[in-house]
Amino acid sequence: MSWRPGLLLLAALAAVGPANAAAEAGPETAAPAAATAAAPPAADEPAGFDMSEWLLDRKGFLPVPIVITEPAVGYGGGLAFLFFRDSLRAAAERKAAGRHATPPDIYGVAVAATENGTKFGGGGALLTFKDDRWRYRGAVGNADANLTFYGAGGDLGTGDDSIEFNLDGWVSSQEGLLRLGGTNHFVSARWVYLDLDSRFDDDQAEPVLTDEQRAVRDSGLGVSWEYDSRDTIFTPSRGRLASVESLFYEPAFGSENAFRTARAHLFAYVPAGKAIVVGLRADARAARGDVPFYQLPYIDLRGIPALRYQDDNVTVVEAELRWNVTPRWAAVAFAGAGRAWGRASWDAAGTPDTQGIGFRYLIASRLGMYTGIDYAVGPEEHAWYLQVGSGWR
Repeated sequence: MSWRPGLLLLAALAAVGPANAAAEAGPETAAPAAATAAAPPAADEPAGFDMSEWLLDRKGFLPVPIVITEPAVGYGGGLAFLFFRDSLRAAAERKAAGRHATPPDIYGVAVAATENGTKFGGGGALLTFKDDRWRYRGAVGNADANLTFYGAGGDLGTGDDSIEFNLDGWVSSQEGLLRLGGTNHFVSARWVYLDLDSRFDDDQAEPVLTDEQRAVRDSGLGVSWEYDSRDTIFTPSRGRLASVESLFYEPAFGSENAFRTARAHLFAYVPAGKAIVVGLRADARAARGDVPFYQLPYIDLRGIPALRYQDDNVTVVEAELRWNVTPRWAAVAFAGAGRAWGRASWDAAGTPDTQGIGFRYLIASRLGMYTGIDYAVGPEEHAWYLQVGSGWR
């Protein structure tokens, strides 16, 4: 889906701690990590604090803190309570027995809030069936989000540069995935449902929007294809993740409007010698029809607040270099650029760019999981980001 703030709950369940393993798991994503993790500790395993063993054997209830650093909603935090029905080590043992190494089934609930008054809470699950031939991932929750709208193509139609608004209501995403034979390819069917009231700041003139662009209820069905050959789902050092998705919102599915959204993206990770990994990202999103303003695609880059640049079409390219200075510590540098156009012409849209640096600590060596902090500078502001695993979603 192209709209992230309204699905903060889903992102929280998918991006915190060990839950990330299953939340982003596509075809075979958990297998490399779990298989590596099951091996005995190597004699040359780097010295220092390491959570590999604890994460590998963890099952049952696990509280996980949520840290929010998104500029669009401000700093915040919360807590997720996760239940692991199995452990990553057990998944690796199934692989050794000739079965797919699947991520453990995870159930969770989460609550969080930010400094600008945004609040959300809800629950979800990440499940596998039939020896990992089928997968399910889904969540439902309630969001009360305070955001800023800059207009499609940067034009509110009022002469103002921006206006604050609130979205309040329910969000749901339900997806079933089917593995194609024993390959790294998955196809999926997905249902997204949003029931959100929008309110703009009373002290400003409201943006020029049609009734369709302010729709309360969106319900869409879609299909996707996904390929994943990354060596780990946490902080990859080699491999690719590619996906193509389209969602169709129709009154026949319960939606107020008829429109469609689409996304295609590629993340590639290439080793450059023993100590350097180069990451490359290409991401394209589009929307057509009577699209609600909060469903329009936007440029998603570190250093740019969510929804800052919205239009019918968005493209983003980004590169990241990770230098493993020591076996535990790494330095990161990244740069990216994007363009949002459609209602604004291609030439008038401009190309906002961002740059940044960061550091990483290998907190779980046998899972390939790094954590750290990024500092990004965008066209109008700078921001800090706490990272667990990859910074790309």
